Amino acid sequence: MASSGAQSPKRLMRQVLIIDDSDPDLLYSRLMVERARIAESVVTFGTAQEALDYLQRADAPPVDAILLDINMPETNGLAFLECYEALRPERRHSAVVVMLTSSPDPHDRERAQSFASVKGYITKPIDAESARKLVAVINGASGW
Repeated sequence: MASSGAQSPKRLMRQVLIIDDSDPDLLYSRLMVERARIAESVVTFGTAQEALDYLQRADAPPVDAILLDINMPETNGLAFLECYEALRPERRHSAVVVMLTSSPDPHDRERAQSFASVKGYITKPIDAESARKLVAVINGASGW
């Protein structure tokens, strides 16, 4: 298997969620996260509502990171963040949220940065450089 060039995180995360309405982007992002070997499990969702429903399940395992697209139909990434931050703390699991988006719009970046749970902003597609940035953000570095 080809290496992504990303260094391993200080600890292996239990679970990463990827939320994106584009099937090709979901697949590619999942492959890059798996190749970076940063999590035991990667779970993907095509809509923000599916992810919110999953997070609210009593049997949902802890989530360490959420990679979130901004521009999605129905519930966009910013609306997801409003709902996510309103969840009970035990449902949020202190996950690190990183915006993973094709939007280079500075206004989107500013709006994402206004949410306490969002720790970084990466422009798609994920490559070796952004995989390294993702690992750094998960380990506590600034992703802005």
